[in-house]
Amino acid sequence: MEKTCSACGQAFRPAFVFQIAVTSDGQKNHFCSLECRKSGLGDESFRAKRARRVAILNQKGGTGKTTTAVNLAAGLAEREHEVLLIDTDAQGNVGVSLGVNGEKSLYHVLVENADPIDESVPVRKHLDVITSDSTLAAAEIWLARQNTDQRSRILLKRLNLLQISRRYDYVIIDCGPSLNLLNQNALSYADEVIIPVTCDYLALVGVKQVLRTIKDVERHLGHAVRVSAVLPTFYDGRTRLAREVLETLQGHFKTKCLEPIRHNTRLAEAPSHRKTIFEYAPTSHGAADYNRVVDWVLATSAQTETTLHPDLGARATESQTDLRTL
Repeated sequence: MEKTCSACGQAFRPAFVFQIAVTSDGQKNHFCSLECRKSGLGDESFRAKRARRVAILNQKGGTGKTTTAVNLAAGLAEREHEVLLIDTDAQGNVGVSLGVNGEKSLYHVLVENADPIDESVPVRKHLDVITSDSTLAAAEIWLARQNTDQRSRILLKRLNLLQISRRYDYVIIDCGPSLNLLNQNALSYADEVIIPVTCDYLALVGVKQVLRTIKDVERHLGHAVRVSAVLPTFYDGRTRLAREVLETLQGHFKTKCLEPIRHNTRLAEAPSHRKTIFEYAPTSHGAADYNRVVDWVLATSAQTETTLHPDLGARATESQTDLRTL
């Protein structure tokens, strides 16, 4: 689809990531060349640090989304990366798991336009959290009343991209088990999705629904978000069904299917003690499995950085950035 260059007005067909830039207010700009981008945004647009934004999503409940979001965020923070964990589920399980109850929640960021940095709560070294509670149900109603073209991008506008990227290396979003406007906002903000999948047949159906949702977001909202990984959870290798589901996921998603999170009682116990698995049972299978997920995130982040052109900063190899392949 042809676009008009925001700098020179020339019509062109975008083919690279650097040709699209989203401002802090959510407005999308297009640039036909590096020179036009530099004239429109300045040289710093190529050198600015960019937070990696990851949504943990599955429309099916009970797949370990909150456990994954909390322990992934905590594991990255333990490796001394600055992490912001956002809870978009009205149940507020992130705050419960970490023993924190912020004075204000994501509701105030979305509806009252509160500063997300001010409303984030430091819960561990290098780890801040924007909590949620039952007021988020009211935020869902408020979003439904907004302009149809804008209500799925409110979170993108509220979380100032430049401000967040200057402060954090990673933004992890724990999504609720439903397809609602809050999750659409999360997908409009995120660059990528990790899908936790329990090792049962119905979970496979849930994965298909998530993939359809992501395609709908790309088609209707014009935002490309990729599935970076599928994470099998509650895996018990002693059962035939679990092994078959894992083989099915590996056969379909290939390298995007991560090593499974084994069924581990310690993972279920940790939230009742208001601790992450690394604090509660650092030698358990659960801690080892989530450490592998953290290793994978850091490794893929490093791979992305090594493909960046030294002068362009935001331009990766053609195989990664060609928008026609998304």
